[in-house]
Amino acid sequence: MPQFSRELIALMRTTLDDVMSTVPPEIATTATKAFLAECILKAAAQGHTGYNELLAAASDHIQTITTMLA
Repeated sequence: MPQFSRELIALMRTTLDDVMSTVPPEIATTATKAFLAECILKAAAQGHTGYNELLAAASDHIQTITTMLA
């Protein structure tokens, strides 16, 4: 399992909070948050450590979640 710096962990948390603020209220559940957190963690583990990269990694899955829960 990769080790992340404190700064990167803080950035990932900020990114998760920011992406969750864009999720439609009807699907803004703890399961959705966990799924998006996993997307961010996977991206970081693959070396994508910039805010925009992490945000895109999570944001790209919002439509998928919306479709699955509709």
